[in-house]
Amino acid sequence: MQKLLFPALALAFLAVPARAEILTAGPGQAFDSPSIAVRLARPGDTIRIAPGRYTTCLWPTTNGLTIEGMGPGVIFDGGICSGKAIIVAAGSDLTIRGLTLANAHNEVHNGAGIRAEGTNLTIEDVQFLDNDEGILAAPRPEGAIIVRRGVFRGNGNCIAACAHGIYVGALALLRVENSEFNGQRDGHHIKSRAARTEVVDNRITDGARGTSSYLVDVPSGGAILISGNRLEKGPRSENRGVAIAIGAEQDNHRNPEGAIDIRDNDFVNNTGGPTVFVRNFLSSSARLQNNKLGGGAVTPLLGSGAVE
Repeated sequence: MQKLLFPALALAFLAVPARAEILTAGPGQAFDSPSIAVRLARPGDTIRIAPGRYTTCLWPTTNGLTIEGMGPGVIFDGGICSGKAIIVAAGSDLTIRGLTLANAHNEVHNGAGIRAEGTNLTIEDVQFLDNDEGILAAPRPEGAIIVRRGVFRGNGNCIAACAHGIYVGALALLRVENSEFNGQRDGHHIKSRAARTEVVDNRITDGARGTSSYLVDVPSGGAILISGNRLEKGPRSENRGVAIAIGAEQDNHRNPEGAIDIRDNDFVNNTGGPTVFVRNFLSSSARLQNNKLGGGAVTPLLGSGAVE
């Protein structure tokens, strides 16, 4: 019995996965550099970063990690990995929260706060300040990106191809909720090619100095929910004619048709001229409900759909 029991117990212990750990990084922590903690982390671990200003970058390739700040004032300033981003999120099922990512720039003018390359990413309570691109995501048709309580200020440019506050390629889902976008420098605040795009309960404004094109651009169509947002086009907008564009890039990939539901938004036109709230370039109908349109002259909808 003993000869049979002990090998069985040994195999049982080998089958138990390692317990997830918390790795602390920064001044006075277990690891001086957050990048070392990220490199040594195992699936399921949490990396907690102490307040401070960091000029390094992070490249998490391990799946299932959480990377979070210990408190306010965890700032990554200007350091980017391989000309891509301050954080290159290459692993899947990652969560990033409680950081400030600022001044990401590169030679081709699309340096990002976060470059999403894995499948499934959750971003919570992260500030994106004065980057070429806030979030830039590679196509992952089976994946989702969820952004909660983010702050996007002063991002973007159109020096080469335009850079945006958020720009995602083909995804199953992009959801942006309870976030603030302000002062976008050219490009769009949000540009999504996801099969389903949800923009819910955000504040998306140009302000006095913002020069954005569209507030929200969904060039490939798909299922769309834009609800409960406070929206404003400012006097310096580079495209004063349209606030929300759907299906604007006719030659690109088209998502399967889905419901286009735009409701309960509060939009103000401060461009100094007339504008269109929603421009639908698709044959599928957009449904606009209970939107409040103020400021200068606003056409609620141009293209297929109904205004209720």
